[in-house]
Amino acid sequence: MGGRRRGTPENDEDYSFVSAVVKYLLFLFNFLFWIIALVMVSIGVYARMMKHAEAALACLAVDPAIMLMVVGVLMFIITFCGCVGSLRENICLLQTFCVSLTVIFLLQLVAGILGFVFSDTARGKVTEMINNAIVHYRDDIDLQNLIDFGQMEFGCCGGVTYTDWSQNMYFNCKEDNPSRERCSVPFSCCIISKDKEVINTMCGQGVQDLEYLKAGEHIYTNGCIDKLVNWIHSNMFLLGGIALGLAIPQLVGILLSQILINQIKDQIELQNYNLKHRSDPWS
Repeated sequence: MGGRRRGTPENDEDYSFVSAVVKYLLFLFNFLFWIIALVMVSIGVYARMMKHAEAALACLAVDPAIMLMVVGVLMFIITFCGCVGSLRENICLLQTFCVSLTVIFLLQLVAGILGFVFSDTARGKVTEMINNAIVHYRDDIDLQNLIDFGQMEFGCCGGVTYTDWSQNMYFNCKEDNPSRERCSVPFSCCIISKDKEVINTMCGQGVQDLEYLKAGEHIYTNGCIDKLVNWIHSNMFLLGGIALGLAIPQLVGILLSQILINQIKDQIELQNYNLKHRSDPWS
């Protein structure tokens, strides 16, 4: 009934089986995420190949394509263990899958707790990452598009303030900077009316030379970190739902794999018991 009997038990009390429902449900669960992992890796590889050779050597730590590939490869390996382990009823692969998911889940939980408890330290790390991204803004088209999207979406400019863009070699305000974008900011910092059909991409020209209030007439002067923190505080329920949505599949995978592992172990014990008693009927 929904399972496959193994061995030849001597009585009904010895009956044990591996549930086909659990086995194939775990396989389908892993197969779905295995396909997603393949798509992620493919997109990441394609994005890297479309870039220039010099861009491929630029700061890999802030490259969205690299992060996508790393996450995709990790997911591919874990779900591959789950797929093959469930089909072949291989305890070693299933345990690898189960332990990997458990470690990832615990790391996410610890990261969330540490981020909440040490919010100032987390804020400092985020600031460091954003400043690093600003420095490499022109080095990577994917990173550039990501920053522009964030600044336009949150209505902000730079990390702490709009003058952070002076850290970039193209937007630096030094007198010896030959760039035409000297002392400017990206167009994504600009306050753009919704009724404008054509965006002036040079609207941030020279705004770092202006006084704060004067610059505020043309661009968003508030940094993106404060905007991001405010958005997080205003969307705690949404973020909680997303966190729960990420946690549930992991917990389901852990539960199904552990159930299947226990059933396989019971089968092995039953087979060993029957084999022993058939070979030694007086024991």
